[in-house]
Amino acid sequence: MSTVAEIKSAIKVLKPQEIREVGHLLDELREDLWDQQIDADAKAGRLDQLAEKALADYRAGSTKPLDEILDER
Repeated sequence: MSTVAEIKSAIKVLKPQEIREVGHLLDELREDLWDQQIDADAKAGRLDQLAEKALADYRAGSTKPLDEILDER
């Protein structure tokens, strides 16, 4: 049996609060992985074109303040 299969089996017998705790842990781990990926992409220059486009849009006056965007929702 693989480790993932063992974890799935173990989760099925947890109490609801324990399942919530595992869920929070997994959320934190996913967030850490996302942060690591963003850092790696930034260091490798994979975000440079996006940043340049955002700055060009800002300089051209074709952006809105964030609070206006949120108010539109």
